[in-house]
Amino acid sequence: MHEYTSAARVWGLTCPGFPEEVSRARRWTRDILRGSPMAEDAELIVSELSANAILHTASGRDSGSFHLALAVSAQVIALSVTDGGGAGAVPKVEHQDQEAEHGRGLGMVTAIAHRVVVHDSDGGHTVTAELFTDVRTGGHPC
Repeated sequence: MHEYTSAARVWGLTCPGFPEEVSRARRWTRDILRGSPMAEDAELIVSELSANAILHTASGRDSGSFHLALAVSAQVIALSVTDGGGAGAVPKVEHQDQEAEHGRGLGMVTAIAHRVVVHDSDGGHTVTAELFTDVRTGGHPC
């Protein structure tokens, strides 16, 4: 393989910060990962991260948006959502009681994904969730 060639494939989608765009992000993820045994988990992760961006950051304000990136290789599916900032606090897992209506999304993502990383930048936050494939058994994400 050429030293500048990667076996990973990467897709990107920018969505306006409207609640109905969460279902668009979910469909986009499902279409890319069609046939993957991890498609449902990836879809749920994208749904939660996209909804969090709209609900808790400037992404959900007038003319706000969020960006979704999906990278697929033989070893990992990486899903990243970058929000519009303005939240003032870094996204974190909060432990809510069973009656709480909000605050469980990032905890659910952390439970499903093999690794979750939050990057802070001047323009917002990027939350990346990784789902590792089991290449030992010949598994392939797509």
